[in-house]
Amino acid sequence: MTPFENRTEAGRQLAESLRHSFGDRKDLIVLALPRGGVPVGLEVARALKAPLDLILVRKLGVPGHKELAMGAITSHARVLNEEVIRSCGVSDEALEEVAREEQRELERRAGRYRGDRPWPELKDRCVILVDDGIATGATMEAAARAVREQKPASLVLAVPVAPPETLRRFSSLADKVECLMTPEAFWAIGAWYRDFSQLSDEQVIAMMREAEEQP
Repeated sequence: MTPFENRTEAGRQLAESLRHSFGDRKDLIVLALPRGGVPVGLEVARALKAPLDLILVRKLGVPGHKELAMGAITSHARVLNEEVIRSCGVSDEALEEVAREEQRELERRAGRYRGDRPWPELKDRCVILVDDGIATGATMEAAARAVREQKPASLVLAVPVAPPETLRRFSSLADKVECLMTPEAFWAIGAWYRDFSQLSDEQVIAMMREAEEQP
């Protein structure tokens, strides 16, 4: 049986798991990784009565094998998987070409999703980073490092599913890790959802409007 019907249902389960520890905090902000993390983050933010915002991250895929991450970038941080880069024989020039392409997409999404809205102040706040799951951990690590630069009071990583060996890497980077499922035989994030449809920019924008309108 597939554990999660869709991202919304996974978000509700994750929110319930977080409610005991964070339900009464007034310094919360939920940051979702677009696109897949947004419906999960919306449910967490709604349940915890916290604002929802986005942290934009782009995976750096190996040329010819884009699903294989050799790193990830945000507007504030870059994380590289040197082992993957070496084993795949990726040159410095090829790496930088991929990084430039993903930087352009990062800037496009920032303009599309956020417009002129200023970035949120994270200093001295409790930040909950949310995605629909973690595979290699490259994108979440880049996001976590970017948030750490902003000196939050605490950093919480919250996802519905991730392999245990990947989660162990975050024990020193996050103050708390909340994960509903940690299967040893992981395969891929989508294997744990009945509906893992790709989201459009328009859906992300609509969800962010919905978050802004919540009381």
